[in-house]
Amino acid sequence: MCVGLLSYTKMQGPPPLNVPQTTVYYGADNSPIGEHHKGENRHWVPLSEIDPNVIDATISIEDRRFYSHWGFDLTRIGGAVIANLRSGSRAQGASTLTQQYARNLYLSHDKTWIRKWNELLYSLRLEMNYDKDKILEGYLNTVYYGHGAYGIEAASQHYFGKPAKQLSLAEASMLSGIPKGPSYYSPLFDLDRAKNRQAVVLQSMVQNGVINQVEADEAHLEPLNFIQNELERPADVGPYFQDVVEQKLIEEVGIDPALIEAGGLKVYTTLDPKIQKEAEYWVEREMPDNELQTALVSIDPRTGDVKALIGGTNYVESPYNRAVTATRSPGSSFKPFIYYAALENGYTPASTLLSEATSFSIDDGRDVWSPTNFNENYAEDFITLLQAMAFSDNIYAVKTHLLLGTDKGIELARRVGIESPLGDHPSLALGTSNVSVLEMTRAYSAFANGGHKVEPRFIRKIVDADGEVIYESEPELVQVLDPKLAFIMTDLMTGMFDPYLNAHTSVTGRSISHLLNRPVAGKSGSTSTDSWMVGYTPQLVTSVWVGFNEGIKLDHASYGQIAKNIWANFTEKALEDQPVMEFQKPDGVIGVKMNPENGLLATEHCPTHRTTYFVEGTEPTKECPAPENSEEADAIDEEAHEKEKFLQRFFKWFGH
Repeated sequence: MCVGLLSYTKMQGPPPLNVPQTTVYYGADNSPIGEHHKGENRHWVPLSEIDPNVIDATISIEDRRFYSHWGFDLTRIGGAVIANLRSGSRAQGASTLTQQYARNLYLSHDKTWIRKWNELLYSLRLEMNYDKDKILEGYLNTVYYGHGAYGIEAASQHYFGKPAKQLSLAEASMLSGIPKGPSYYSPLFDLDRAKNRQAVVLQSMVQNGVINQVEADEAHLEPLNFIQNELERPADVGPYFQDVVEQKLIEEVGIDPALIEAGGLKVYTTLDPKIQKEAEYWVEREMPDNELQTALVSIDPRTGDVKALIGGTNYVESPYNRAVTATRSPGSSFKPFIYYAALENGYTPASTLLSEATSFSIDDGRDVWSPTNFNENYAEDFITLLQAMAFSDNIYAVKTHLLLGTDKGIELARRVGIESPLGDHPSLALGTSNVSVLEMTRAYSAFANGGHKVEPRFIRKIVDADGEVIYESEPELVQVLDPKLAFIMTDLMTGMFDPYLNAHTSVTGRSISHLLNRPVAGKSGSTSTDSWMVGYTPQLVTSVWVGFNEGIKLDHASYGQIAKNIWANFTEKALEDQPVMEFQKPDGVIGVKMNPENGLLATEHCPTHRTTYFVEGTEPTKECPAPENSEEADAIDEEAHEKEKFLQRFFKWFGH
């Protein structure tokens, strides 16, 4: 039988070394937004022009018996069969370099026994008609190393700016670990993960006897200088978005990375090319030409569809995705989570607290913390929750956080989709725990859509080379908030753009309110190193972050308005062809004309008023007193001070 099989494969002749198809990404309008090529940026070099470390590393990690088998490794196949029988799956592979080369050239990448059999036949044809060095040369010149680099020469030039024959052991072992998962193990995406993979490659070389342990350890410790030479024109639309799609294809959908490289897939995404181009335009227009970075994510809160995503100012210079991978302190843009928890626990927009310089006893009385307002600007009086949101009063936020219990804000943030670690401490009210831009956009979506937690969706469906739909998704929304309170929260967040609320200070959105011509809600945030703007309409939730990569202090006088400007201009332009929509008030919510300074019903005695919304039955019932009725005014003032005295006792009792 073996003789017959070998004779058959020999008679078939040498298989053609053809080039696979292209995987195409499509936007929400089904127009092509990018391609994942096989056959571009492939700089063919003979085996003699490839550093021996690359050859040794590749054989050690992929196929140690490459020079002794006939295209397949019975020992590895036996081990894989046993592993698969034990697990009840076909997840464990045993492919040799020849089989991988054959699969990439001629076959699909689905894990079926028929495909494995055909792979074996093609491998035998390759082995019967080409020598080992020719097969190895072909593999090294066609395998994908990520970022558009096909083949070891293109990879070496892209990552290290040098030809493949000049690679060091450290560089060769790093590159040789990438093909197992080009987006997963790319050092430009996740250096720690890539270093761990490099260590595995080096240990395989030690076990294969081509280097010793000292050489392996020295190579792993050697610093690497990544040049990132441009090899290809970046994707036309949304290159950072497309990187996320590729990662999700592998990690969440379960597509074999080799299938993506072989091509032929049609991946239909949620990205809106028009909206994405607006995002890219405003980032380019507003960002200065220096090291300052930005990130932007825009989601349709009704579906969770990601419509635009930017992970940095220049994808070619830095493909690191600051929108998804990086986490930074959100500052005051975290406050809505605290305030929604307050609404759940008895607060209303009319609830008042004293805004003045305050020191808090923390850590069971072992320390004192004295947060400040921006420019140390305090009302020196009671302010309402409506004002606290519009002015971003830090003292009001910290008092609320401590009065509720520091777990309440954390629980709410978790409920709406914040997954990053959150510190259970007083300063969380001021946004001191790091989160990602994608998380913030997802979390604010629950305020915009009537209380539904959304799952950010990047991929709608995938069609294979035969036209079969192999994956399809639907929007995922779960009701996690009370629609009435979500609407009230939204109404509170419109206050930052309402100059009518200006009092002892101005509303925080005053600089961009003139740019907005439709109902919007949102919250800005800043720390010493970060500037945020998160806001929304009923159709679109967008987060913008601005800062430096390494957490360098941000000159807010120069750069503090950039995130707001990008957000406001982008929001207006992205929706200019869409109808102006109001936030829909649910049943059980009532609007009253309230004096924003004291939370009382506005009358002719205090004509300053704003229509503010409450759960029916919790709206103010007391009217502003007449100026001459000093006795009633004194009574109201005394009542307010009694509330504050209770809070002070509360903080003292519980160590705050």
